[in-house]
Amino acid sequence: MRSTCRRCGGKGSIINTPCAEVQAKKKKTTTSKPKKVGPSVGELIVKAVAASKERNGVSAAALKQALAAGGYDVDKNKARVKTAIKSLVAKGTLVQTKGTGASGSFKMNKATKTKAKTPAAAKAKKPAAAAKKSPQ
Repeated sequence: MRSTCRRCGGKGSIINTPCAEVQAKKKKTTTSKPKKVGPSVGELIVKAVAASKERNGVSAAALKQALAAGGYDVDKNKARVKTAIKSLVAKGTLVQTKGTGASGSFKMNKATKTKAKTPAAAKAKKPAAAAKKSPQ
């Protein structure tokens, strides 16, 4: 039988079990980071585009400035901003008016705006119709 640990060269009881040093190192490395709380990048981008009144949409540079003004670290998360813009365009939430990829100008898709407004308008009309029928 072997009297040393294969992984670190220290003394271990059996060949298959690591010594106490290796086990201690494994315990230290298994730490997970806590998940950050707050809105996602995509949600922040949608809010920034919806808030703007530009006719031709908001440019990617202006989007980044709006995110930075809102407290988001754009320099650190450039890749996340790019992928979020691309995914929103692919989903149909945003429409790209100029440029390709994550560059150019973006505005809200009109179809998504009308879908969001119609359920609220339909609910408001139903009580009014019921109120008209009851007095007759």
